[in-house]
Amino acid sequence: MDHKLSAPLPPLGWNSWDCYGAAVTEEEVRGNAEYMARHLKEFGWQYVTVDIQWYEPYANSSQYRPFVPLIMDEHSRLMPAENRFPSAAGGRGFKPLADYVHGLGLKFGIHIMRGVPRQAVHAASPILKTSATARDIAHPNSICPWNTDMYGVDASKEGAQAYYDSLFELYAQWGVDLVKVDDIAASRLYDTHQPEIELISRAIKRCGRPMVLSLSPGPAPIEYADFFAEHANMWRVTDDFWDLWPLLLDMFDRCRTWQGVPQPGCWPDCDMLPLGHIGIRSVDGGGSDRWTRFTRDEQLTMMSLWSIFRSPLIFGGELRDCDDWTLSLLTNRDVLRMHRESRGAREALREGDLILWTAEGPDKERYAALFNIGDEARSFDLGLEQAGLQGYQDGLELWSGASAALSEDALRAEVPPHGVRLYRFS
Repeated sequence: MDHKLSAPLPPLGWNSWDCYGAAVTEEEVRGNAEYMARHLKEFGWQYVTVDIQWYEPYANSSQYRPFVPLIMDEHSRLMPAENRFPSAAGGRGFKPLADYVHGLGLKFGIHIMRGVPRQAVHAASPILKTSATARDIAHPNSICPWNTDMYGVDASKEGAQAYYDSLFELYAQWGVDLVKVDDIAASRLYDTHQPEIELISRAIKRCGRPMVLSLSPGPAPIEYADFFAEHANMWRVTDDFWDLWPLLLDMFDRCRTWQGVPQPGCWPDCDMLPLGHIGIRSVDGGGSDRWTRFTRDEQLTMMSLWSIFRSPLIFGGELRDCDDWTLSLLTNRDVLRMHRESRGAREALREGDLILWTAEGPDKERYAALFNIGDEARSFDLGLEQAGLQGYQDGLELWSGASAALSEDALRAEVPPHGVRLYRFS
C-alpha cells in the first residue's frame, strides 16, 4: 500500500504532551477522546495520540527520570504501564484503549522513541523471529541527548529490520493508526537518522495496517524533503513549539522555507497548537499550569498560518477545559475548508511589518492572509495586482465574517499587533 494514502489530508487531532508531558493517564486520554467525538469529530478532528513514555510507570511531568526501569515484554518491546493504563493489564497493551477510541469514530496514535530499550540491550533480550538479541542490533553510540530510554538501532545489523517489524506488527494488533517517532527527524548530535527511518517505513508497509508516520523533532533539513516525502507522512519543521511570540514569529521563516512541499500524504509539520489549558503536568516551554500565553490575535495568527500552509493541526491543550473562544478556533468551517482543500500556498509579500500569504481554492477562490508582525496596529492598503486579486470582487474575512474592504485597486485592512486578517475572495 502506498504510504501516502494514509494521510491524503493533513491530520487533525489531539496530543497529550502540551498538557500532561510524559505523565498522561488512560482516564485523561479517554476523556479527551470523548470530548473530541462530541464536539470536534464533525469538523474533521480524529486523531487521539498518547505522547512519550507511556511505558514509564512513575513518569510525573515533562521532566524525564533517567535510567529508570521501563515496562517491556519478552521480545524487547515496550508496553503500557498498567498503573497508568489499567486496560493494558494481562498483556493486552493498547488494544482496549484503541478499541474504545475507534468506538467513538476516532483514530488512535502513540509516540515512540527511535531505537531499542537500553534495558533490553543490557539484558541481551530476544527479538521476535530472529536469533539476534537487542544487544546485537544496538548502536550504543547513537543516543538521544535528552532522554535515556533507548539506544539507536544499527540498520546494518542482522535482526535490525526484524526488531522494527515486530514493533509495528504489535502496533497493528493493537489497532494503532498513527505513530509519532521521536529523536529521528533532526538531532543535536547527529544528522537525520535516515537508516532507521527506512527500517520503520518498511515495517509499516509490512504490518498490514495503514498508519500515519510522524517524525520528530525538528527542524528537519529542507535538503531531505524528497526523502521525508518518500518515507513519512508528516515531519517537524521546528523544534518544540510553545506559546511565545518569538517562536511564532520564527515560524514565518520556516513555512517560507517549506512552501510548495505540502501535498497529499506529505505534510511538513509546524508542531502542536499550544492553545487552551496547557502545562498541567508539562513544565516544558518555560511555563507551568496555565492558559495559553498567546493573545487572542496571536492565536488567530497561529491558526491562520498553520491552516493556509496546511500543516497538520494537533491541539495540545486539555480539550475538556475548552472555553467558547478556544472551541471557535477549532470549529471554523471556512478556515477548515481552506486547510482541507486549498493548494499552492506561498508567501506572496514581505514588506516591513506586513507578511502576505496566498493560496488557491478548488473553485477558483483565492485566499489571502495579511499578517501584522509588528507591535502596533497597522492599516494596510494592498494593491489588488500586488496581492494577485485582480478581478475578484467579493471577499470575506473568515474569522469575523466581515466583508473585505475592496476598492477598484486596493484591499484595505486594519490589522492589530501580532494579528491577522484571513480572507476568501470569489
